[in-house]
Amino acid sequence: MIQEHEPETVRETACEPVLDAGPADPGGETEAEPEATRRDSGATESSRANRGWWDRNADDYQIEHGTFLGDDRFVWCPEGLDEVEAGLLGPQESLRGLDILEIGAGAAQCSRWLAAQGARPVALDLSHRQLQHALRIGEGRSLSFPLVEADAGALPFRDGSFDLACSAYGAIPFVADPVAVFREVRRVLRPGGRWVFSVTHPVRWAFPDEPGPEGLSVAASYFDRTPYVEQDEEGRAVYVEHHRTVGDRVRDVVGAGFRLIDLVEPEWPAWNTQEWGGWSPLRGNLIPGTAIFVCVRD
Repeated sequence: MIQEHEPETVRETACEPVLDAGPADPGGETEAEPEATRRDSGATESSRANRGWWDRNADDYQIEHGTFLGDDRFVWCPEGLDEVEAGLLGPQESLRGLDILEIGAGAAQCSRWLAAQGARPVALDLSHRQLQHALRIGEGRSLSFPLVEADAGALPFRDGSFDLACSAYGAIPFVADPVAVFREVRRVLRPGGRWVFSVTHPVRWAFPDEPGPEGLSVAASYFDRTPYVEQDEEGRAVYVEHHRTVGDRVRDVVGAGFRLIDLVEPEWPAWNTQEWGGWSPLRGNLIPGTAIFVCVRD
């Protein structure tokens, strides 16, 4: 455990080890399918909706994608690019002894890989249920690290607590104010620390979220930043995703006080035959699916 990363607020929000928990939402009546729409959604509504969505869907997510992600791999994206190959955090041997924050950690597969390299990771996620899966996977393993349940927009750590921060599709696509998150990340990083995060490639926003040929025709404006919202019969958001153009992302990074040193667009590898939502070999060979931003706190 990394004691200096555990102020009282972290201890209070840490996930309890309910390793044999059943389904997140057992029993009850079948809910109506949410309505998909495009409308504004602020920070509070987005956070509440996405916390609930991940708590309800964490079990299915881990069943569907757990094999691909592995228990202790660092996979950046549906294309299958992993950190062993990419080295976006720096040379693998340089990770030993570093304090590393993973944001939107899910079941903490990436943090588990970091711990195996000798790093001291802290895995943070908004979803209690996802962190329960992290506990389940980590049970009986020799390597352990803190799991923290918290919002990425209000990181419960002291200034300058970490050498490096990373996020593999965690948090950033789901927040209404990414600059606020980036500023929080900068605050908890030490000078010279890297901030590396992957998100859905902005160009995909213009295409239907379909893996087949129907997903290859432009259906919306790339420049329309109106959030994608799924809402219930009362109009309450149950899932929210926010779009930023490539230029927006660059300005957000710079505006939060980072220097962008690389922007990686992983190509679809021949070995990967898996479809993951709208990601597929067909689309992946024609349009980019992921953008990875490599930033430094000066």
